[in-house]
Amino acid sequence: MYITSDIAIASFLMMKGLKLISAEKEKNGRFKFTFDDKDSKGHQLSVEFLNSESAKFDAHVKNLKNILFQEK
Repeated sequence: MYITSDIAIASFLMMKGLKLISAEKEKNGRFKFTFDDKDSKGHQLSVEFLNSESAKFDAHVKNLKNILFQEK
C-alpha cells in the first residue's frame, strides 16, 4: 500500500498505473489516497513527480488560484 494526501501526486500515480484503492476526506479536512503498491513503486514515483513537468504545472495552477482568490 502507498498512501498520500497530495491530490497532484495521487493523480500522477494513477497516470503511472498504480491502482487507487480508496479516496477519502478525513475529519481534519485532509485527503487520503490509498494505492495498491505491490511492487513498492509509490515512493519512487512520488519523487519522479517532484522532478517532472507535472509538478511545475501543479505549482502554476496553485499560484493562479492564489491570485484569483486574493482578497482585494
